Amino acid sequence: MREIETKYRVGDLEGLLLALKAAGVELGEPVFQEDQAYAPAGWRPEMGKAGHTFARLRSLDGGAHVFTTKTPLANSMECAEHETVVADREQMHAAVLAMGYEPTVRIVKRRRTGAAGPIGVCVDAVENAGTFLELELVIDDDRDGLAVQAELDTWARALGVELERTTDTYDTLVRAAA
Repeated sequence: MREIETKYRVGDLEGLLLALKAAGVELGEPVFQEDQAYAPAGWRPEMGKAGHTFARLRSLDGGAHVFTTKTPLANSMECAEHETVVADREQMHAAVLAMGYEPTVRIVKRRRTGAAGPIGVCVDAVENAGTFLELELVIDDDRDGLAVQAELDTWARALGVELERTTDTYDTLVRAAA
């Protein structure tokens, strides 16, 4: 499976929420997410992300924990992804360290999710980084990732609200704000 995303910094949250509602997107209540990001031992941001597998350990406010690996392909917003629920966050953290990964940054956000057909829609308030709209499409075929990102961008622009597209992931944005 590949997850293909586009991400936008939001200047007018209320305008975005109204536009999403008008587009038929029903957002759920905010969910608190605390993520610990991990990089392969020795990896540095100047090396780029493509071809390197990164890990994330996420805790949700309901107490669930989710472990994810992402391997960026054409760019950091197109990734081969594997994800599973884990029972014990501390044990999973220790296992990730034992596999040679290094903790990089902690990402804390409140996420509201919805859908527009097959497109996952997330509105994220990210501590120390701002508010973002993230569009996600999970595919299992050979469509061109850049073409899918262009389609997602067209959908976002059709909302008619001011959005600033970014190609940075949340770990990069949070690291830059520190």
